[in-house]
Formats: sequence, C-alpha cells, structure tokens
Amino acid sequence: MEIVWYGHSCFRITERGKASVVCDPYDYEVIGYSQLRLKAEITTVSHDSPGHNCTKCVKGNPYLITGPGEYEIGGVFITGLSTTRQIKKNSNGNGGSEASIDNTLYLIDYGGITIAHLGDMAQVPTQAEVESLGPVNIALVPVGDGNSLNASKAAEVISLLEPNVVIPMHYATADSKVKIDSISKFLKEMGLSEVETQDSYKASSVTDLPEDTQVVILDYSMKS
Repeated sequence: MEIVWYGHSCFRITERGKASVVCDPYDYEVIGYSQLRLKAEITTVSHDSPGHNCTKCVKGNPYLITGPGEYEIGGVFITGLSTTRQIKKNSNGNGGSEASIDNTLYLIDYGGITIAHLGDMAQVPTQAEVESLGPVNIALVPVGDGNSLNASKAAEVISLLEPNVVIPMHYATADSKVKIDSISKFLKEMGLSEVETQDSYKASSVTDLPEDTQVVILDYSMKS
C-alpha cells in the first residue's frame, strides 16, 4: 500500500490488486499547486468546496463517494462518518456568527491497514466518538487551521486516535494560495524540531507500522 500527497488535502492511495482511491481532489486555480492529472477507481469528497471537491480532476470514471455510508469497491472497504464543522461568518462588523457545515471523515481499509482521512474536521471528537471509529493505523490530519483543526487541536486529536502514523495535510506551503498556517506550529505542538520529508509512505501490513506514533511528512513537489 502506498500513500502519495499532492498538496492541500489530496492523496492517492494504491495497492496492487485493489482499487485506487483519490481523496479530496482540489481546484488548483483556487488552491494553488499544480493541476491534478490523476486516475483512480474511487474518489472521496469530504465536503463541497473547491479545495476538496474537484471530481473532474480525477480520470478513469471513478466511483464517487461524497458522504456517510459503508462502501466496498475493488477490495477496498470505506466507511464515511459525518462530523460537524463550525465556521465564522462575517456579520456587519459585529464579530461574525458561526454556522455548521457538514464534513465527512473516511475510514479506508486496505487489507487490514486502516487509514483515516479527516477531511476538514474542526472539532475535537469525544472519547466515545473516537472509540466508535475503532483502531486507526494511519491518520491524515489537517493541521493548518482555516476552518479546520489548528496545530493544538490536531495534536489533541492525534492523542485520542493513537495512530501508528500521522501524515499532516491542509497547511501552507510555497505553492499554496490558501491563508492557513505553516506546518511549523504543528511540529512544535508535537515536540518535533524537524522531520525529513519523503516522496510517499509505503506499508505492506500492520506489522510494518511503528508501534509508537510517528509523524511522516510527505513532499508534494513534482507530482501532478
């Protein structure tokens, strides 16, 4: 199983003999990065916004998943769970008001390795909600704030999920047009001064994963 990051919240997950999945493809004209030229059998969309819903960017006539439910396609099991995001709305200089927007968290099971793509999760889940997810081996976690988890909340979510591997997403980079935080705040929250980036993350089975939670930073460059 291999996980490749294309910037923002977009990943492609593949494994020989199973359907490939693209999560949260973005509109590069709005978000930045390179124009996506991806192909997959499954596309998941966490919520309806240009940073997460560019389904036309994924070729191959993929099966589209846009909300909660249980799905089995090409040997891949996917469970979508609804979460709630609170966003601020401007209100004539009165400090703004809050509105709720649905977000879908996806649990993607590749041969016993469970990957959780949190989408634009903004609220820290309760202990009961975390227990309902079951074991999470690899967590794809937004860390840059901007209507999703900020660094401190991301660290709190990670401590609740206790995944083997954390791959941060949804943070500012040199090619991002979105006003969100860089990854440095998150690394500080995790007690890390620096983490070497890698092109992708690969694992053949759960036994390949580290026992203690490890932060893995993927490099999006030269991928499109």
